[in-house]
Amino acid sequence: MTNKLLPPSTVLITGCSTGIGYQCAHQLHKIGYQVIATCRKSNDVQRLNKEGVFCVQLDLACSQSIQTALNQILNQSKGRIDALFNNAAFGLPGAVEDLSREAMEYQFQTNVFGTQELTNLIVPIMRQQGGGKIIYNSSILGFAAMPYRGAYNASKFAIEGFADTLRLEVKQDNIQVSLIEPGPIISDFRKNAFIQFKRWINMEASAHQKNYQAMLSRLETEGPSAPFTLPPEAVTQCVVHALQSQRAKIRYRVTVPTIAFALLKRLLPNRILDILLSKAGGDGKR
Repeated sequence: MTNKLLPPSTVLITGCSTGIGYQCAHQLHKIGYQVIATCRKSNDVQRLNKEGVFCVQLDLACSQSIQTALNQILNQSKGRIDALFNNAAFGLPGAVEDLSREAMEYQFQTNVFGTQELTNLIVPIMRQQGGGKIIYNSSILGFAAMPYRGAYNASKFAIEGFADTLRLEVKQDNIQVSLIEPGPIISDFRKNAFIQFKRWINMEASAHQKNYQAMLSRLETEGPSAPFTLPPEAVTQCVVHALQSQRAKIRYRVTVPTIAFALLKRLLPNRILDILLSKAGGDGKR
């Protein structure tokens, strides 16, 4: 198999109900890839299928759902998966001290455990067919922690650790592993994060109640709430590059904040970096 994946190569994308996954699925389908999208909710699955993108139901927090979905996917693709874009994830905002064990487990079930469980099932398929591409959608918060995002920070740090390790382990199998690290992207991320905050965080009993008030104003804001916000197409461009390059990049840094903090993390002492990250996080205001 050539390293260069060209249509009609089969690409599996998780988390396609809105935002990055939705835009990426439609764009790759448009340019000729055989796209298999996944969504957690059945009504989103039906909507994408009506729009012409083949979609199956997949809840990464459930092992049985992963296995059932994978069987459907392999049936549709005739057993072949040329690329996997691990995009599905959500944010659970709140101070670290306000995160219960149950809340942390809930965050990791989808963002980390389910994502890697699905990946581990696909690696042998790629090895048998002679290679493939695995792309993880990480975040600027996968290498630069900001306040009141602890559960999400930790989940993306974990994903980066898995991706970096997996890349070393499957290199000899002609499987390339890449990370995309977006900064602020237009999506429903904040709206969904607001739902999770209300579910898991007891704001009235928290020592961080004042900062939470500012954070809630941000989460309820319509449209971009941070400078340098880009549309989801910016991430899709990186996915296309990774798919069509013989040698995909190990890391794709998207938006000015990601590029800037990647550089600053290498150059600055930790205490100075902490000050900048705290200001960038705006005590939850951004």
